[in-house]
Amino acid sequence: MAAELIIAPEAEQDIAEAYAWYEKQRIGLGEDFLERLDACIQAICRTPQKHQLIFRDFRRGLVRRFPYAVFYKYENASVTVYCVFHTSQDSEKWRIRLS
Repeated sequence: MAAELIIAPEAEQDIAEAYAWYEKQRIGLGEDFLERLDACIQAICRTPQKHQLIFRDFRRGLVRRFPYAVFYKYENASVTVYCVFHTSQDSEKWRIRLS
């Protein structure tokens, strides 16, 4: 059974910004990003403990084809996505968000 999904407002903003950027690059690329991101999040919900802990109680899943990471916490049968960051961003940025 898949875990319940909660997406933090900050993560929703991350997703909206990435979508807008990809759509500016090429029409439809933002939609492709969202599809790949959704597949990543659904896989996380199916097997939330698959990814290793990378910072405190947080785990990270990677989006296929796009250089983005989904940072989440799994507890009480729920997956909470806290941020969706480009992998080239300074790691201090996501650590601050997760602190």
